[in-house]
Amino acid sequence: MIDKSHIQNINEAIFAACKVTVDILRIDLLHPIISGNKLFKLNYYIQEANEKNKDGIITLGGSFSNHLVASAYAAKQIGLKSIGIVRGEKPNKLSNTLSDCIAYGMELQFIDRDAFDNIDLNELATRHPSMQVIPQGGYGPLGAKGASEILSFEGSENYSHIIAACGTGTMTAGLINGSNSNQHIISASVLKNNFSIINEIKALIHPEKLNTNNLNVLFNYHHGGYAKKDKALLDIMNDFYKAHQIKTDFVYTGKMISAFYDLLNNNFFLPGSRILLIHSGGLQGNRSMTNNELNF
Repeated sequence: MIDKSHIQNINEAIFAACKVTVDILRIDLLHPIISGNKLFKLNYYIQEANEKNKDGIITLGGSFSNHLVASAYAAKQIGLKSIGIVRGEKPNKLSNTLSDCIAYGMELQFIDRDAFDNIDLNELATRHPSMQVIPQGGYGPLGAKGASEILSFEGSENYSHIIAACGTGTMTAGLINGSNSNQHIISASVLKNNFSIINEIKALIHPEKLNTNNLNVLFNYHHGGYAKKDKALLDIMNDFYKAHQIKTDFVYTGKMISAFYDLLNNNFFLPGSRILLIHSGGLQGNRSMTNNELNF
């Protein structure tokens, strides 16, 4: 699925000064709608739905969820029904993201935030026995199994550091499972004070990987919290686009880029480091912006 065409080398004067090599893995380019890591995290859930002859899938997300859009489209492509449980009351005007979900055949069910945050997935599965339940963001062993294949491309073992954004922790767990013991996985949490994510990641890590020291979860690059942004973040995203013509989003990948540059400026990487940034795809969040704050 991934080959050398999806690996883009990027150059800046500071990289040369720090004596590091930087590539970005463009899995955002694998599919225009099932963007980036969603393609991997959904794969085995969809496969299981087919194997168990389910009628469809049911999953969860917010008003600008990359996961909901990807799930709706993936289900439609193989003839499955889809239900999306959306966090929050139904707005007077649907977001572009939710409108796309409907266009791809997804039935949307809106519930208040407290109820959403306390959904019992086992109970949901009991109420919908003909549907494959996919946790939010694809979290779970099947999602992590798919995400581990992100590093299945030739040459992935040559990177000393792999950097990605972290929401549910599913991709992070998959990256650890798919990496070598001498590779360092750096995960920038996009949620504020989401310290429990470490245990949630560990719950999906293969036992033989648990005692290694190759995981570093960063909690200082949320720029205000989940789906929050500030001028510093937008400036970083604009500067990155100006330098490399690569679009990022303020919910996930922009925060990953923010973490990378801060680490670089603080001499985190030893000379000779080979760094892989993972563009995990999904620009849905940017569609909520109306003030032309981004130059792309």
